[in-house]
Amino acid sequence: MEERALPPGGILAVERPPWDPWTPTDVARRLAGVEVPWCIAAGWALDLFRGEVTREHEDVEVAVPAGRFDEIRSAFAGFDFDVVGSGHIWPLESEAFDVMHQTWLRDRGTGVYHLDVFREPHDGDTWICRLDERIRRPYAEIIARTPDGIPYLVPEVVLLFKAQHADEPKNAADLAGALPLLDDTQHAWLARALSMVHPGHPWSSGL
Repeated sequence: MEERALPPGGILAVERPPWDPWTPTDVARRLAGVEVPWCIAAGWALDLFRGEVTREHEDVEVAVPAGRFDEIRSAFAGFDFDVVGSGHIWPLESEAFDVMHQTWLRDRGTGVYHLDVFREPHDGDTWICRLDERIRRPYAEIIARTPDGIPYLVPEVVLLFKAQHADEPKNAADLAGALPLLDDTQHAWLARALSMVHPGHPWSSGL
C-alpha cells in the first residue's frame, strides 16, 4: 500500500489521549434502533465470537459503512468525533475525513474518548475490504450476533485485519484462541483472503 502524505491541520498525539472505553453492551444500547449495518470489530469481536472476555481491551471499535456514517453520528448527540490516523488527530470537518478511516468519539465535556468508529468502503449492502477491494461480501454474511443480539464482525474477517500486525502478542493470542473455532468455510475464506492481501503470510501455514 502506497504511503500518502498526511492531510494538513492534524495534531501530533505524542501520548495516547485519555480513553474510557465503553463495552459492547454499552455500544449496542446506544445504537439500538439505528438501521445501519454496524458491528463490533477487532479484538472485542473475537471475544464475542468466543463467548468470553479473554483479555483486557484498551478500546472498543465498531465498523460501519462509510456512506452511512452520518446516521451513526446522529445517534451520539452530545458527543464529538475526531479523525485519527498515523499518530495524528484532526477535526471531523477536515481533509483527513476522506483519507483516514478511523473516527474517535469524544465526550464534549471531559475530552475522554469512548469509541472508535471504522468507516469502511462499501457498495450499497456489500462490504468492500479496505485492504484489497477485490474482497467483497454482503453485510448479511460478515455480521454475526451474540445470543443477546450484539452484532460483531465475523472472526475470519477480523483475523485478516489482524494479520497486518501478526508480530504483536495480542494478535498472535487472538489467532491462537479463535482459529480452532472456525469452521471449514471460514478457514477457506481466510486462507484465500490472506493469499490476496498478504501472499506468503506466516499465518497461512496453519489454515
